[in-house]
Amino acid sequence: MSTPWWHRAAVYQVYPRSFRDLNADGIGDLRGVIHELPYIAALAVDALWLSPFYSSPQHDSGYDVVDPRSVDPVYGTLDDAQELIDQAHFRGLRVLVDVVPNHSSIDRPWFQEALAAAPGSPERARYHFLDGRGPNGDEPPTNWMSMFGGSAWTRITEPDGSPGQWYLHLFDATQPDLNWSNPHVHLDALDTLRFWLDRGADGFRVDVALGLAKDMTYPDIEDPEGLILALRMDLDDGSAAARTRRRRVANSPILDRDEVQDIYREWRAVLDEYPGERMAVAEAWVPAERAARYVAPDTLHQIFNFDFMAVGWDAERIRTVVQETIEGLHEVGAPPTWALSNHDTPRVVTRLGGGEVGRRRARALALVAHCLPGSVYVYQGEELGLEDADMPDEARRDPVWFRTKGAQRGRDGGRVPLPWAGALPPYGFHDAIDAEVQPSLWLPPPPDWASFTVEAQLLDASSTLGQYRAMHRLRHAHPGFIDLDNVTWPDAEPGVFAVRRGCGFACVVNCTDETITSPIGGYVMTASDASVRLERNVVTLPPDTGAWIQS
Repeated sequence: MSTPWWHRAAVYQVYPRSFRDLNADGIGDLRGVIHELPYIAALAVDALWLSPFYSSPQHDSGYDVVDPRSVDPVYGTLDDAQELIDQAHFRGLRVLVDVVPNHSSIDRPWFQEALAAAPGSPERARYHFLDGRGPNGDEPPTNWMSMFGGSAWTRITEPDGSPGQWYLHLFDATQPDLNWSNPHVHLDALDTLRFWLDRGADGFRVDVALGLAKDMTYPDIEDPEGLILALRMDLDDGSAAARTRRRRVANSPILDRDEVQDIYREWRAVLDEYPGERMAVAEAWVPAERAARYVAPDTLHQIFNFDFMAVGWDAERIRTVVQETIEGLHEVGAPPTWALSNHDTPRVVTRLGGGEVGRRRARALALVAHCLPGSVYVYQGEELGLEDADMPDEARRDPVWFRTKGAQRGRDGGRVPLPWAGALPPYGFHDAIDAEVQPSLWLPPPPDWASFTVEAQLLDASSTLGQYRAMHRLRHAHPGFIDLDNVTWPDAEPGVFAVRRGCGFACVVNCTDETITSPIGGYVMTASDASVRLERNVVTLPPDTGAWIQS
């Protein structure tokens, strides 16, 4: 029996809005993704994951969906989406699409029908509408808070002009939460899955996978602000305190409820109807001891590993997270996932110190992520060594920035359009012909990214791009990556991460401030920095470097 493809895949996340702009309007589009499929294929990855491209007013960059079975005109057409899937398959790439089942846009016809209907109506039952507290219903129904800041409830005006009920939104007020106790919500989601599976999608990334089921008694939450902070991956510093906070998520009134798995059993049945190994990966910010529930044999196939995504530059902590992840999923036979960042988190270079220090550490940590059993997810731009871009306040678009009144800078810095070529912005993000009419990019790129463009790195084997291409090729070629269980832990001095895989293959990373001698000898397959040296079977690692070693 062959191993399912997602057990050891490298998946490249495409954030279409910031990937490539082919119609020169300042916003990336599906034609741009199609145009750059040769680049993605040349990375030697196995699949791409597309962030939302559905019809949306774009209050939250497409995660406020009007129709999940459509394509927003800013990104293209349904024919473009079909061509993208077909062309990716032609190049040997699988395609995951993002589904957003926790909430919709306020512009979705369902929600507009709810606003026009009466309290207690079937239309309102698709969402969470409640009367307010207090003599006149002027206070929110519960103390639940939005992950973007402020209350999770917004009051509506009834059709007759009177102050009305409140609706739930765990994110922006433009993103009302769907009520998953309603059978119509279940059936509509299954229709969405089948729609994209029928068009050849190989699977789904499930947005806010832990949030669908709510406690329908609507109790108040002890320390609601603390619960929300536990879920903000852009604020997680990987500390023990942050990990402790995250354990409060388990079976809370609004997140990670046990009954959410009943939904995914329905989804798994649909996925299993289709040929070709279709899968789904859950975005669920849960502690390691809760992760296995999402990937049991009758639920989903993978869960993102947020403990690893938040891990700092600490060898012992890295090892602990890796061990806990592998052990926690082993009992259900699910493959781990490893990622260094995504569109919701700070880029790994920024998280590990920024600048050249952060870049050296990010390249070394990438060796760890790519050497481990399971799948690795790469966020676009990570392979170029990008860090979060700074920008003027007036250029920011993230609803987090606006709802917190600037107290939190939000996620814009990690979403800046990719630099493709040239010495100046827009770095080839678009190819506007008219020199007099140059579109403004939806987020401004920094003026000092010329050395980080694809063009600048493409032929440089020592570049970050060169390292990523080498890692992906070796993952395909080396037999040590096949077995999920071949992980052992050789002795290493404090501050040094060392792990062995099969067939004499090992990864060693130096997290100290001193040059060290690797505890494992052999020849260097690939390294994070040219300063790594091999002499007489001894590998020397300067600070903040790592290597794959064949012993």
